[in-house]
Amino acid sequence: MLPQLTDFVAMVGINLVLCAGILRLLNWKLPGRVWTNWLTVACFIILWIPVGAAQLPIIAYIRGVSSDLSVTLVVLAAMDLILRVSGTREVADRERFAVRVAVAVAALFLYPLALGWGDWDAYRSGWTPVGMGVVLLVVSLLCWARGLQLLPALVGMAMLAWAAGILESSNLWDYLIDPWLATFALLSVLFKSVRLLFKAV
Repeated sequence: MLPQLTDFVAMVGINLVLCAGILRLLNWKLPGRVWTNWLTVACFIILWIPVGAAQLPIIAYIRGVSSDLSVTLVVLAAMDLILRVSGTREVADRERFAVRVAVAVAALFLYPLALGWGDWDAYRSGWTPVGMGVVLLVVSLLCWARGLQLLPALVGMAMLAWAAGILESSNLWDYLIDPWLATFALLSVLFKSVRLLFKAV
């Protein structure tokens, strides 16, 4: 894909994630306020305003700090935005938790090995992901058999995006997971596990 197009796609993704976070925070602090949707739309537009000597959009500077986000995170953010703006029923907790557990497990598998904590670099498997594709297919089918649709859908969209090359990276891992999503998933699973532990005691 053309570099200009991949840059645009990456910045749209970051913008969607930021706006989803802003809307979630506003709805948490100010539940039921319609104007929060319009404020989120305004934020989305404002982040495209060119600033500085280079006249780059604000979102480009944010991208310099955040780096590109995974397709998984962008799709989740876009879905959350649509559901909140439209007032549609949210995704079931078990679906969301299954995704968070899968991301947390993938993060614990990927990042320590990529940082040299073992003899094998798991990140390399994303360059020629034949075996990785088989594992993803098996996990997706197991989830589907248990009535979980969100995780297989996210895997499918990430793999389609990877095949189309919509991001700068050509490594499948970068389409599936990123440090921001991994951190959120790990903390979410940890906090829920602690809550369940205290309830059981």
